[in-house]
Amino acid sequence: PHNVSHAFLVSILLIVASLVIRGSLRLVPKGFQNFMEMLVEQILKLAEDTIGHKWGRQLFPFICTIFIFILFCNLMGLIPGFTAATANVNTNAAMAIPVFLLYQYYGFKVHGVHYINHFLGPIRSLAGLPLMILMFFIEIIGHFVRPLTLTVRLFGNMTGKHILLLVLAIIAPWVIPTVILGLGVLVSVVQALVFTLLSICYFAGAVEEAH
Repeated sequence: PHNVSHAFLVSILLIVASLVIRGSLRLVPKGFQNFMEMLVEQILKLAEDTIGHKWGRQLFPFICTIFIFILFCNLMGLIPGFTAATANVNTNAAMAIPVFLLYQYYGFKVHGVHYINHFLGPIRSLAGLPLMILMFFIEIIGHFVRPLTLTVRLFGNMTGKHILLLVLAIIAPWVIPTVILGLGVLVSVVQALVFTLLSICYFAGAVEEAH
């Protein structure tokens, strides 16, 4: 399938780019190194500000990898002859499910068995037992829906972007090509950022104390 081959192609390009940058690091960065360092620093700051310094820095490699991979997959869809691997639910599910499993893991790692308190609501007493049971099932359903929403949201937006750009290109192929390309780049960046922000929020909610 195209999504698998294009996802592998993006992975290979990112690995090669990383090796090239690593082999030609400069104290005063410029060009592609400068762009990547700026990008990485912003994601690191976002992770630390939202999750906290300790866990944000520990989770940063995973979060940053997802962001860069989604971003470049999205941008590849703007190149004639290529499609965005993220316009396929299988690719997105392959990222959403690890996010779900990893933030559950960190929830138990940080809080131990007390992580269950995140699912019981604010009232924890014998009198509030019925409400606790109700909240538990509501929270469980909400957590299991998260990977589905991550998958479908990215798939829907990237598919919609592709259709919209195709229609605009057919209507005005020689009038607004730059506007079409600019819109595609904007949507690609925003959707990568949305997926990453939601993932960061899930991690932050898992490691914070239950209220």
